[in-house]
Amino acid sequence: MDKEKITQYLEVAKRYYEQGQTQDHIAKEMGLSRPNISRILQYCKDKNIVQIKIVNPFIDFHDNELMLEQKYKLKKVLIAHAPNDGDNEILQAISSKAASYLNDIICDGDIIGVCWGRTLYTIAKLLTPRMVKGVKVVQLKGGVSYSSHQTHAKEIVDIFTQKFNAMGFYLPLPTLFSDLQTKQIVEKDPFIQDILNLGRQANIALFTVGGVNSDSILFKLGYISGRERRTLEKQASGDIVSRLINDKGKICSLSLDERTNGIKLEELKAKDQRILVAGGQAKWPAIKAALTGGFANILITDQYTAHELL
Repeated sequence: MDKEKITQYLEVAKRYYEQGQTQDHIAKEMGLSRPNISRILQYCKDKNIVQIKIVNPFIDFHDNELMLEQKYKLKKVLIAHAPNDGDNEILQAISSKAASYLNDIICDGDIIGVCWGRTLYTIAKLLTPRMVKGVKVVQLKGGVSYSSHQTHAKEIVDIFTQKFNAMGFYLPLPTLFSDLQTKQIVEKDPFIQDILNLGRQANIALFTVGGVNSDSILFKLGYISGRERRTLEKQASGDIVSRLINDKGKICSLSLDERTNGIKLEELKAKDQRILVAGGQAKWPAIKAALTGGFANILITDQYTAHELL
C-alpha cells in the first residue's frame, strides 16, 4: 500500500476513534462512500493500525496491590482504574484515588508536606472539605521560578488549607539556586529555617516523580544549563522532590543536589507516611527508581503502571 493510501486510512481512523465522528460524516467530509469507510476501519483493525483495548472496570486489583507491597516493601498500594492509558485519564484516576485516601487518613494535628506540579494540583482540587483541627500544610521544596511554566506551588497549599481548615506555610524560594553560597546565606534566615524545619517535622509527605525528557518540569524551569542537562539526561531516571536520581535511587549530581532547596531524600525517608502518586509510561523509570531507593512507603498508581512494576 502506498504512502498516500496509508495517510488516508490514518485520517479515517483518527476521525472515527479519536474525534468521535460518525462514518456517514467522515464519508461526506472525505468524499468517500459509507461502505468504503467501514472497510477502511476494518482494515485498520486487521493490520493493528488501530488496537482496541477493553478494561473491565470491576476488575479486582487486590492481588496486584499485595504483590507490589511485597516486591517493593511498601505499607500500602492502591491501584486506580484508568479507562485507557492516556496521560489525562491516568492523571484523573490516580488523583481521585489519592484524594479519597487523604480524606480518609488526615487527622487532627497532622503536618502535611506537599510538593508541586500538575498531579498534586489535581489531587488538591478533588479533596473533600473536612473539619479537622490543628492541621498544618507546608511546602517541602521551593517553587519560585522565572519560567512561565506553571507549577501551581502556591495554589496547592492554598487549596489544601481550605479543604482541611488548616494553616499554610510557604517556602518562598527557588527550587534550585545558581550557586551553593547563595543558598547557604538564604537558609540562615530564621524565617526560612522555621519553614524548612516544619517540613522536616511533617508526618505525611505527598509527592510525585518527574521523568527526564524534554517535557520535564525541572528542566523547563530554567535552573539547569544546557550542558548540565545533557549530562543528566544520560544519568538520571527521574526526579523526586526535585532531586535527580539514577535507576538505583542514588543522587546523580552531588553539586546539583547541594544547590537544591527543600527536604533532603534521607529526611523524606524518615516520615511516617510517604505517599507517592504517579503513573503513566513517561514516569515508569522514575517510579521504579523512587521505589528502589525506598523513598515511598505508600504507592498510588494506575493498572498499567502496576503491571509494568510487576
